[in-house]
This record gives sequence, C-alpha cells and structure tokens, in this order.
Amino acid sequence: MSLRRAKFPQHRIALLACFFAGLWAFPSPCSADDLFVGNFFGPGNENVLRYNGTTGAFISTFVPDVSFPLGGAFGPDGNLYVSNSDTETVLRFNGTTGAFINNFATPVDDAAGLAFGPANNLFVANSASPGSVTQLNATTGALISTIDAGGLLSNPEGVTIGPDKNLYVANGDGNNVLKFNGTTGAFIGVFVASGSGGLVSARGVAFGPDGDLYVTSFGTNQVLRYDGTTGAFVDAFVAAGDGGLSLPRDLVFGPDSNLYVGSFGTGDIFRYNGMTGAFMDDFVAAGSGGLGGPTFLLFGEGGSTATPEPSTLGLLACGLAGLAAWKRKTIRASGRLL
Repeated sequence: MSLRRAKFPQHRIALLACFFAGLWAFPSPCSADDLFVGNFFGPGNENVLRYNGTTGAFISTFVPDVSFPLGGAFGPDGNLYVSNSDTETVLRFNGTTGAFINNFATPVDDAAGLAFGPANNLFVANSASPGSVTQLNATTGALISTIDAGGLLSNPEGVTIGPDKNLYVANGDGNNVLKFNGTTGAFIGVFVASGSGGLVSARGVAFGPDGDLYVTSFGTNQVLRYDGTTGAFVDAFVAAGDGGLSLPRDLVFGPDSNLYVGSFGTGDIFRYNGMTGAFMDDFVAAGSGGLGGPTFLLFGEGGSTATPEPSTLGLLACGLAGLAAWKRKTIRASGRLL
C-alpha cells in the first residue's frame, strides 16, 4: 500500500475534531443553576443565601448583612444586584464570589423588586403607598425616569419582564398586576384586574414555560394563574395552603420547569409541579442556612455573562472545521478536473 493511499482523509479528521469538541462543548446533564434567596429573618439572618439548584442543599451565605433584601437580579455583566429597602439602595455584588462592589444606585425609595429591561435599563419597584417604578441606566445606575402609573401603584413588590419584553408589576395593595413598556417605562395599563380570581395582595409575578402569568396571592396563601396574553383569570394553580404555603412572596420557575415559591409565613421554599401545580416537596426547609423569611428567589449560575455558551463555541468550531475540510477537498478536485 502506498503512502498516498494510506493518508487519512482530512474531512474525516474534521469530523473527529467535532466529536472531541462535542465532549467538551455540551454541558453535563447533571449541571444546574443554583438558587439564590433573599432572607429577612431578624438580626444575623438578613442576607442572601445560596442553595444547590438540584438538591436544595445549603451552599453558603452568598451575601451577608443586607438588612432588607427585597429584590434581586443578575445583570448583563454577570453581577448580582440586590435592593435593600431599608437603606433605599440598589447594591451590586460580584456574581461569582458575592463580594461587595458598590452602591449601584441611591437613593431609590423603598426599593423592592428588580428586573433588567431590553434597553440597557433596570426597573425597580418602589414599595410605598403611593408607589412608583424607578427606571435606571443598567450600566451607570443613573436615574432615567420615575413612573407613578397615575397613582395606581400601592406597595408594589415583585416585577418581571414578559415574553413581549414589557414590564409586569405585582401591585400589592392594589390586588392587581400593572403593565409597563419595557423599553420606555411608559405605563400601558392594568393587566390583571383588581381581585381577579380572588387575588389579595399580589407580591410575586413570573411567566411560566406555558406563557401564562403566575402571581402569588399573599393574602389567600395561593398562586393564581392568568392568561399571559389577556390577563384573564385561568385558575388557582396552587391551592390555598397547599404543602403548608403561608404568605407566599416571590416565585420562580426552575431549570427543571417546576415552580418554586417562597413561603414567608413558614420560612420554607416549596416546590410544585410546573404543569399541574401539585405539591412536590419542601425544597429548602425553614432553618436551612438560617433561612426564615424568604423574600426574592432567583436561579442563576453566578458570574454568567453574555459570552457564548461552550456548546455554541463547540458547534461553531465544528462548522468552521467542516467547511475548511470541504473547501480543501473541492479545490483538490477542481485541480484534477483542470
């Protein structure tokens, strides 16, 4: 056999390269984001706690000594932003280590829920009566605007950006949910009518994988579901007190597509089936890591940024390698034809 015939084809080398790149590129099925929880439970237990996102096991006190951590969000820079309602400040912490970086914005009156918008903006609910929504520059913390929604806001707390890129605000004492333009902050209207489905003291809002809006009803110990397009009441997704739920505050859908709800009255974080609302388990028991009064719930890796995921980089490398091999093969074939 000649050396020429024994030569391994370059396009096959490219395929092997793709295979080995894939071993590195695709994340392990065991990986999951961690759960970050604001905790308000008296001196020494006013902080941000970190739990394993798969097992619920306590990992660490991620951020100590935040006297009233009422809202939290990971920013585009991968850092953690936490509102301290006591000091009327939005704080910024290293998203990987939890180390304090700076007072990102102050004063922000009665700072509560946080949500980063689609236009390099950060929305902060001002939980007062009358209340408002503050819009900040997401890079500098500079004030952009303050929106009062015509006086309709009364002790708003939880906020979220919807699939339509607009802002939805749980309007606590208004017993409703209000909608704002996610780019400009302009008030659009009442999305969920006051008392719809028995809503009393709306505290947390989250869109589910099904596109519907889920709202904690603090006054009735329920999670209510509303049509994600019209705001019409659908059902009581989590029945009153199910699993021990008491004074539910924030809620979030996890990487497993199930629903996690902070039970402020008992100090637990309960997990419910994301499709049926059936109680699953006490995911984080009261007392774990000092947990006693969960405020915000947030899944995240910590330190994540807009950098392409390894899988994206791996697929890009495969595509380029394959294209190069095909091009070399085509040129050689063209040369023989000439």
